[in-house]
Amino acid sequence: MKIETIAIHAGNQKDISTGAVIQPITLSTTYLREEDGSYRAGYIYNRLGNPNREQLERVLAELENGLDAAAFASGNAAGMSVFQSLKPGTHVICPDDMYHGLRNQLKNLFSGVLEFDFIDVNDEQTLNQHLKPNTGLIWLETPSNPLLKITDIRKVIAIARQHQIKVVVDNTFATSICQLPLSLGADLVMHSSTKYIGGHSDLMGGVLITSVKDEWWEKIRLIQSLGGAIPSATDCYYLVRSIKTLPYRMKGHVNNAVGLANYLEKHPNVDSVLYPGLKSHPQHDIAKAQMTYFGGMLSFCVKGSRAEALKVINKLKLFAQATSLGGVESLIEHRASVEGPDTLTPQNLLRVSVGLEHIDDLIADLEQALT
Repeated sequence: MKIETIAIHAGNQKDISTGAVIQPITLSTTYLREEDGSYRAGYIYNRLGNPNREQLERVLAELENGLDAAAFASGNAAGMSVFQSLKPGTHVICPDDMYHGLRNQLKNLFSGVLEFDFIDVNDEQTLNQHLKPNTGLIWLETPSNPLLKITDIRKVIAIARQHQIKVVVDNTFATSICQLPLSLGADLVMHSSTKYIGGHSDLMGGVLITSVKDEWWEKIRLIQSLGGAIPSATDCYYLVRSIKTLPYRMKGHVNNAVGLANYLEKHPNVDSVLYPGLKSHPQHDIAKAQMTYFGGMLSFCVKGSRAEALKVINKLKLFAQATSLGGVESLIEHRASVEGPDTLTPQNLLRVSVGLEHIDDLIADLEQALT
């Protein structure tokens, strides 16, 4: 099936008992045992399994060309389960431009448990120099947050394979509609399903997807069930509902992002635009080779300092100044002030989650703010 069809049908199980076309929400936390002690449908306790979560995991796995998926209560919970699955003392290589929530998680929760380096993973020489005998994982984020760096997934995986190192790709910015890391050889894919998968800025979730049910995956599944950081049945239901429109929503986000990037690149009060769909992007050719579409996220640097960037952001009317991304409404944020004192993000950079408003209205709002 094509991805649009998978999005609609893979996450839905018709209710045979009532004839309902859409799967209902199963709110029960526990399930009846039969006389012999068995469980009729295999469900024991909500933390261990739920019909709505099962269907969410099924559709997410199919969208990514994966074999199995594990849903979590947030993207950070999904990422943390990967780090928890590693043996103490494992060395992890991460990108220098990494989502600050997971970067801070490593620094604050796994310091002394895991070793980690934040480097330019796209630089082959730098990557090889940082490989150690205990390196067990390379974490990739492409496009990255907030500098929209593109990592050559195939190149990094080829190096990792030579040293029996696992590779995980945070695919949140791209989604399965724009990029399929498992098809490029990644071991796991991660999403914050709070973002484009949810798509309406009203729920939280995270997911890991694998192409192989190996010992490592079973350990992650164990962390999911014993740790208990799972999404509610209601959140799973609404995520499945949102996924049905994901392919078409993403095409709208991408079209608007392309239009906005082209407009901003020509604006006299804009220093630079970071969007992989622009030929001026330093990794544009890599993006073309591994992405179907270029995503709905972009960043741009206002001419001047932090003060000029804040003036622009405070004059906007349609763009909401707020954290997060992937909703139908356009969001904009001065990213450096969110990331803290150790940020590598330029002080004049604004990160934009391009929504589904009409492109002319978005451009008009930016025009009045920039001038």
